[in-house]
Amino acid sequence: MSNVFDENSILLNQSFEDKIAAIRKAGKMLEDRGCVDPEYIDAMIERDEKVSVYIGNGVAIPHGVAGSEKYIKASGVSFIQVPDGIDFGEGKKAFIVIGIAGVNDEHLDILAKLAITCSDMDKVEQLRTAASKDVVMKILSDV
Repeated sequence: MSNVFDENSILLNQSFEDKIAAIRKAGKMLEDRGCVDPEYIDAMIERDEKVSVYIGNGVAIPHGVAGSEKYIKASGVSFIQVPDGIDFGEGKKAFIVIGIAGVNDEHLDILAKLAITCSDMDKVEQLRTAASKDVVMKILSDV
């Protein structure tokens, strides 16, 4: 397991008023781990305003806009499970929100690995219904 993701990067059984609150929490988790400056959280929200961070299969992967790299101190991933889902507009509902920050081009590598995992509906369902952080850690061990 890489150092971008650990047990402290995971929140299970969460609920949010809206997608902005969920994105903000995913960013705050990255900030709390020392991966990003607070400004990066705003860049994550701005990214979703420009192009939805919803990738399909009930998964959203918020990350910063171009130019927000200066707010990234270390690569990191945050995982939030939202059993009731969050509306990401146009009938798209996310049950999993995965915040990412990557130094240099690491975010592309992280994003690619997450996209592969999240294209497998069986794995997405396991992540969506996971009752323990261990299950999430095992499924996302490639990240």
